[in-house]
Amino acid sequence: MSTFLSLPNPPLPPPLAALSRAATRQEPSSGHSTNIRPLRHRLPPSSCPNPLILSPPPSDPLPKQNETIFQSFEWYTPPSSTTPKSHWSLLTTLLPSLSQLGITKIWIPPACKAADAKNGNGYDIYDLWDLGEFEQKGSTPTKWGSKAQLEELCRVAEGRGVKVLFDAVLNHKTGADYKERVKAKKVDPLDRNRELDGGEVREIESWTGFTFPGRGGRYSGREWDRRHFTGVDWDDLTREKGVWKLGGKEWCVDVDEEVGNYDFLMFADVDHRHPDVQQDAFDWVKWLPTQLKIGGLRLDAIKHYSFQFQKRLLSHIDDNVENGKDWFIVGEYWREDSEFLAKYIEYMDHRISLFDVPLCSNLSKISMAGERGDLRDLFKDALCLWKPNNVVTFVVNHDTQQGQSLETPVAPWFLPHAYTLILLRANTGVPCVFWSDLYGSFASGPSSFIPPMSGNPTLLARLILIRKLYAYGTQHDLFSHQHCVGFTREGHSAHGGGAGLAAVMGNQWGLSKLKMYVGKHHSGEKWIDFLRLCPGQVMIDDEGWGEFPVSGNRGCSVWVSETAEGKDEVINLKFNSDIYRIEAEMNRRQSMFERRQYEIESMSRRALASNLPTV
Repeated sequence: MSTFLSLPNPPLPPPLAALSRAATRQEPSSGHSTNIRPLRHRLPPSSCPNPLILSPPPSDPLPKQNETIFQSFEWYTPPSSTTPKSHWSLLTTLLPSLSQLGITKIWIPPACKAADAKNGNGYDIYDLWDLGEFEQKGSTPTKWGSKAQLEELCRVAEGRGVKVLFDAVLNHKTGADYKERVKAKKVDPLDRNRELDGGEVREIESWTGFTFPGRGGRYSGREWDRRHFTGVDWDDLTREKGVWKLGGKEWCVDVDEEVGNYDFLMFADVDHRHPDVQQDAFDWVKWLPTQLKIGGLRLDAIKHYSFQFQKRLLSHIDDNVENGKDWFIVGEYWREDSEFLAKYIEYMDHRISLFDVPLCSNLSKISMAGERGDLRDLFKDALCLWKPNNVVTFVVNHDTQQGQSLETPVAPWFLPHAYTLILLRANTGVPCVFWSDLYGSFASGPSSFIPPMSGNPTLLARLILIRKLYAYGTQHDLFSHQHCVGFTREGHSAHGGGAGLAAVMGNQWGLSKLKMYVGKHHSGEKWIDFLRLCPGQVMIDDEGWGEFPVSGNRGCSVWVSETAEGKDEVINLKFNSDIYRIEAEMNRRQSMFERRQYEIESMSRRALASNLPTV
């Protein structure tokens, strides 16, 4: 919360306060969530910290290969029970091609047993200690597969130099084994500090008893009951949905202040002040790497639980978990307030990274505005300007994709622009590529498949590979025109033979050009568009400048020397995104249809010929 982080927290002006009360935008299954952010005015890029630093001189250690995260699932990924192989096994087969492109980390979905074991994505968390090993909630495997298949995925990833980020859901539990009679107070879902019914304490039936009978005490003998939770969203006695604060409990004060106090998110809310809860989390995070080869965590819903507990958990990982100090940890804190998020990172001693929610919002708003959008505002108050070393940038994820309550649409034509910005720029955090943009989505239903990247996933695959090979060295920005912006990287001798790059993007239909500096050491080179969207060549003059065009259909181009090391690998790349065999099946059906048509036409011709009179 702002007060806890020593940030000013002025009241919302009346119009915004009214909008806040009336807003219906929600976090997944959370009840109403206004997302009216920030409470302070967003700052223009010119007044934000400037993270741009020059490339290291030759005497410095050589820069490592750029890091790139791949989110290896979408919200609508088919359950393993309906596919030829489990999702874990599918990911194992995809790892070689992904690592070759330049993926260095994969964010896997929650692997713990869900309340809906066969179909739940894992955010409906039931048992942290069951990774698809025990018969619980109607299944031994999770939606994603069995523990043995997950172990194999992690082993193959380690062999490929790819770190697995485990999605940890520590905020809540659901799917309890028994219900309890408890005293509770009902609170306003839009203001959790306001008690309803005059603050009357009443008896409810809450699903808060967890014994995990299928696991039988394996790995952990701890059981859970009402003492370990602060609130619930269902009274089984009256069959009524709402938000109930359990008797004798208060919300944590060091949480986000949205809806008054956002400690409670959904299901049975875990009380992180309880010593049993803390010990269970500490034991679990120490046990996890003894079961799987992982390289970090993605922490779910961290705005909803105690900041102090989160800080202790990070310290525990560093001090007690094997290789814990090397873990990459990123938290999901959904808030469009970069100053606040930067303070949160500072409070966590820079041990955690956060997703760049303000940048995601910018990409959505500017892309949806089309030609009216102002490309100069792409990085307006983005978190990567404040904390470039503690941020994960993204375009879409499972919560913001189509049909989700945090849906933040990015216009399809703008996807290459957005990925160019997060993948190829310096000091823009670690970029995260979304599953659906490489392999498509079932957001419209099991029988309706949405192709990736408007049917051109090879475009995104090329951008990932270009990041791996050429996105190094000093950066030069040209963000001075509303409809056309660009930047260059001078390159580094340790990667791609020292080749740099020049990226240009526009949001209008007319052909545009930008004169940009790429470095004197590139003088005399001929550069071409490695995305193969803009024809022609650009000659770099004696001073290191070139005039780089972009196609006139709201295009995006990435120019690199035509003699660059690895050019053929990029230009000739053909990325196979048809993992569900949908395209192959369509081609097969088309081929069958054409053959059948040919047979019918041949039969018709023969029949006609046999009936013709003899002349």
